[in-house]
Amino acid sequence: MKKTKTAIVFGATSGIGKNLTELLVKDGYVVAITGRRLEKLEALKKQYANQIIVKQNDITQVDDLENAFNDIVNQLGQVHLIVHSSGVGEVNNELTWSIENKTIQTNVVGATKLYGLAYNLFKKQQFGHLVGISSIASLRGNRASPSYFASKAYQKAYLESLYIKTKTIKSNKVFITDIRPGFIDTAMALGDGIFWMVSLEKATKQIYSAIKRKKRVAYISKRWRLIAWVLKIVPARLLKMAT
Repeated sequence: MKKTKTAIVFGATSGIGKNLTELLVKDGYVVAITGRRLEKLEALKKQYANQIIVKQNDITQVDDLENAFNDIVNQLGQVHLIVHSSGVGEVNNELTWSIENKTIQTNVVGATKLYGLAYNLFKKQQFGHLVGISSIASLRGNRASPSYFASKAYQKAYLESLYIKTKTIKSNKVFITDIRPGFIDTAMALGDGIFWMVSLEKATKQIYSAIKRKKRVAYISKRWRLIAWVLKIVPARLLKMAT
C-alpha cells in the first residue's frame, strides 16, 4: 500500500505558504501548517479538514519552535517535505533597530533553528526534502533594506551548506532546495511600481514545480535567472548608483 505523503509548512497563514499548502493538499499530502495567526490556520483547516494539522507557532521563539516541531513529527510519524516560508522584510532607510532586530530574529535566528531541526530529522530518517524560500535579494546588498537582503544571503549560504552536508548521508535521499523569488504580489513585496511583479498564483505553481523536480536552486519567475546572472557580476559601485 502506498504511504501517505506528509509535509510541514512553516508560515502558512498567507502568501506563498498558504498557496503551497493548498497545492500540497490537492496532491494528496497530509500537511501540518504553522504560523502566528491561529484564525488563519483554522480557516485553512476548515477547507481541508482531513488533510490539515494546525500548530500555532512563532518562529522567533526558538524553544517553542523546537517543541512545536517535535509535536508535529510525533503526529505525522514521518515527514517527507518541510517548507520554510516564514519571513519578514521592511524598507528601513533609517536603520531603526526594532525593524532590523525583527528581521534578524525571524529570517536568521528562527530560520537557522528550523533548518537544523529539519536536517537532523531527515538524517535520522535517511530521507526528506527541505525547501527554503530565500530571495533574489540573497545575491547582493541594498541601501533601503540592509537586514532583509543580508538575512536572505545568510539563508542562501546556510541552505547551500546543508546541501553540501547531505554528502554525509548514506542514503542519498535527502534533498535541499533554495527557492529565490523575485517580486511576487504579496505583502512581502517591498515598495510600489515594482519591476517584473509576478502573481502569487503563477509564482506558487512554479515553486511547486521546482519542489517536485527537487531542484537545487530555482528562480521565480524563471526570467529572474537573467537578473541573477547580472547581479553576480555587476560591480558594487554601479549598485550604489542604481539601488
